[in-house]
Amino acid sequence: MFSNFFSFGRRSFDSLSEQEIVALAISSEEDDARIYRAYADGLAEEFPQSAKVFEEMAGEEMGHRDWLIDLYRRRFGEHIPLIRREHVRGFYQRKPDWLMRPLGVDKVRAQAEQMEAQAERFYQEALTRASDASTRKLLGDLAIAEKAHSSLAHRLSNRLVPEDVKKQERLDERRQFILTYVQPGLAGLMDGSISTLAPIFAAAFATQDSWQTFLVGLSASVGAGISMGFTEAAHDDGKISGRGSPLKRGLANGLMTALGGLGHTLPYLIPEFWTATSVAVAVVFCELWTIAFIQSRYMETPFLRAAFQVVLGGALVFAAGVLIGNA
Repeated sequence: MFSNFFSFGRRSFDSLSEQEIVALAISSEEDDARIYRAYADGLAEEFPQSAKVFEEMAGEEMGHRDWLIDLYRRRFGEHIPLIRREHVRGFYQRKPDWLMRPLGVDKVRAQAEQMEAQAERFYQEALTRASDASTRKLLGDLAIAEKAHSSLAHRLSNRLVPEDVKKQERLDERRQFILTYVQPGLAGLMDGSISTLAPIFAAAFATQDSWQTFLVGLSASVGAGISMGFTEAAHDDGKISGRGSPLKRGLANGLMTALGGLGHTLPYLIPEFWTATSVAVAVVFCELWTIAFIQSRYMETPFLRAAFQVVLGGALVFAAGVLIGNA
C-alpha cells in the first residue's frame, strides 16, 4: 500500500522501451503462474477439484511466458533484464496468496478473474507502445488470450468441478469456518458473557463502587480470555477432529471470552454507580440476544429455543451474583 505513495525510484510505464516491456511481461506471467500454483497448493487438500483449475491456469501462464521469451530471444538476445511490477510506477499489484488465507474457493476464483482482467489491460497498453510487427502481433494475441482468461476460472470450473462438487466444496468451506472460528468464538462469548456475570455483579452490589467493580470485571474478563484461549488451543490440535488451526481457534475463543466479559464491565467506567449498573444490565441483555442470534444463524438452533436457553442461564448466574453481593 505504501508503495503507491512512495513511488520515487520507480519508472513510469511510458518510459519503458519495447525491450523492457517484453521483459516486464515475462516476469508478470511468471509471477501469475506462481500465484496460481500457490492457490492450487492451498486448495489441494480440501478442494482437490478446484485445485486442478488453478494448476491448469498456471500452465496457461507459463505457456504465455514461453511465447514471450521466444520473441525476446529473436529480437533482443539471451539476456533478459530483471524488471518487475513493483519497479514500475502506477502498475497494478498482485496480492500474495498468504494475504488471502484462508483460501476460500469463491474468493480465489474472483481474484483470478481480476488478475486476468488486469493482465488484459496491460497488454492492450503495451500494444500501443510497440512498433515491431511481430511484437505487436504477440502482444495483441496475449491481450485476446487474457480477455478470454477473465472467464477461464469459471469455464475450467464448469469442466473440472461439477455443480454437485461445487456445492459440496461450499458446504465443506462453511463447515470449516464454523468449526475453526464460529464454534470456538461462540463458546468464548457465552463463557465470557455468562460466567463473569456473578463475580461482576457480586462485586457491584457488595461495594456499590463503580471503579472497584470495573477492576474486578476487567481482571475476570482478561483472565477468563487467557484461560479459555489456552485451553481451546491446547486440548485439540485439529488433526483428527478437523477443527482447524489450534492457534486460530484459541485466538477466536480467547478474544470472544474477554469481549463477552468486557461488554458489561466497561459501563462501570461511569462514576455514578446506579447509572453504570443500569447500562451494564442493558448490555447483558444485548449480549444474550446476540448469542442467541449467532446460535440460530450458524449452529441452526431454533432462535426461540436458543434465546430461552441463553436467557435462562444468564438470569440464573445474574441472580446468583446479586444474591451473593447483597449477602
